Amino acid sequence: MDLICDERPSDSPFVERIWHSRSDRAGGFISMAGIHWGIVVTHCAGKSTLTVRGPETRATPAYCPADAEFFGIIFKPGTLMPIFPAGNLMDRQDVSLPEASSSSFWLHGTAWEFPDFDNADTFVNWLARDGLVIHDPVVDAALRGQPVGSSVRTVQRRFLQATGLTQGTVYQIERARYATTLLKQGVSILDTVNLAGYADQPHLTRSLKHLIGQTPAQIISKNRSDRLSFLFKTHPLQLNYDFNIRLSTQGA
Repeated sequence: MDLICDERPSDSPFVERIWHSRSDRAGGFISMAGIHWGIVVTHCAGKSTLTVRGPETRATPAYCPADAEFFGIIFKPGTLMPIFPAGNLMDRQDVSLPEASSSSFWLHGTAWEFPDFDNADTFVNWLARDGLVIHDPVVDAALRGQPVGSSVRTVQRRFLQATGLTQGTVYQIERARYATTLLKQGVSILDTVNLAGYADQPHLTRSLKHLIGQTPAQIISKNRSDRLSFLFKTHPLQLNYDFNIRLSTQGA
């Protein structure tokens, strides 16, 4: 069975969603590509750790310990923590912050209490108050295809600086995750090709193998043993990319 979690929306303008999970057994799993960075608090063997994690541009093997509890905050694209640029955290170059006490950690020279599933919104508001979390509206505008009054090169630079990713890479990853959701819901492989906007079945297979870590056939198999990481509620793509960006991703 794939990893599962409870999730909820957030009142914070900086946060995409908040999640919580427990592990009943140790074991490996496949960490899928994802466009978001986030904060994860792990409680395991009497110790708590807060880790800042960046986006992932490919599927990678990962490990989950037994009898552990996890809580996470996933930030919206365009939200960033300047002291931890998303590009520096890319592809599991995570940063675990030093422990200040059994109930707190060090961040930017200050001891902070570990947040939890219930007070995550307040925690993010405190980070924003202290300027540790900010948001670049250019990213929102770029994802919606709205004019921003800046040159294309400036938008691309700010998008990359804020997210660690290009717009084309964001599209590829979100499309692969949407296709995986369709397959797990019982949609056929051929219908998934059309609904997710792939050129053909080999194109879908290459994309999912690289970004999700499994082929379409493996994803729908009831006998597969490799677990996938959390696949949060994913909706049909609403990204209003420029036609040239869409065209450039057709071979990915």
